[in-house]
Amino acid sequence: MDDLSDAAIWRRAQGDQAATLACAAGRLGALDERLRHAGQGARQHLALAEADRMCWYLGDRVSLDKLALWVAMRVRTIGADGRALERGGWAVRRLSGGIGPDAGLAAFLGRHVTAEEDADGLAARLSGWQDAVDQSLHPIVASCMGYHLWNLAGLGQNDNRLEAAVTAARIAVGPARGAVFAPLAGARANALWSGGDVALRLAAWIDAIDSGAMAAIAFLDRIRDWQDRAAQAMAGLSGRTPTLLRQVVADWPLVSAPMGESLTGASRSAVQRNLDLMQDRGLVREMTGQGRFRCWCATL
Repeated sequence: MDDLSDAAIWRRAQGDQAATLACAAGRLGALDERLRHAGQGARQHLALAEADRMCWYLGDRVSLDKLALWVAMRVRTIGADGRALERGGWAVRRLSGGIGPDAGLAAFLGRHVTAEEDADGLAARLSGWQDAVDQSLHPIVASCMGYHLWNLAGLGQNDNRLEAAVTAARIAVGPARGAVFAPLAGARANALWSGGDVALRLAAWIDAIDSGAMAAIAFLDRIRDWQDRAAQAMAGLSGRTPTLLRQVVADWPLVSAPMGESLTGASRSAVQRNLDLMQDRGLVREMTGQGRFRCWCATL
């Protein structure tokens, strides 16, 4: 078994997989360019969907509708795991923007402790992880190395790897200005679980980012087309609510009537009436199939 902390092994794997690495980096660059010209809503939509998938793959069973409601309104629904929602909410915030790991790992994670409180040596472990991750590696490779060193550095709490995945996703984009994170938890999310030697782990990681970036670009195309179609279909409607609600549906993977009310400032009845109208016109579809606590998403 390879020594995962040996930077020389990671550099050799980086060289051996230079072609696939270049392809993934190019795809991530294309996503970055797209997101430079997209609004914050697009970043938020991608971040919420990514955080939800990360939570599921890494052990927190948080449904997307409950996570969206928590992020939008800080509402915890019946049966929801409060700690899991808090972890998912943190992931969404960090994947949407704000400070990155380069601002200091303690600040990024929100683990602020004084020297007197640091009885278990957290500061030393954070510093040790940062020192171990070779910054001369390509950002995608460095992110993979950092993810797999997380628990070895003593940073995992109860084997929770969500912090490691979010940190790695932020590191992987390097100096990008549009893309806040590299998608890791899409169709090829086996990268978050892979074992084996360094070469095998890196291959799965590169493949996940390549396919994730490609899926994100395709989504941005579909949501842009949906916005054009929705604007046409709702052009004759009066008032502010149709336009505001249309943007909310574009910005969030799932929307409930309470969310629409909070985010648009319109009355609950106006939001519900417009959601029903959008459904009648084929713009949204209801996802829960139940009479109460319903959620809608854009029909892309």
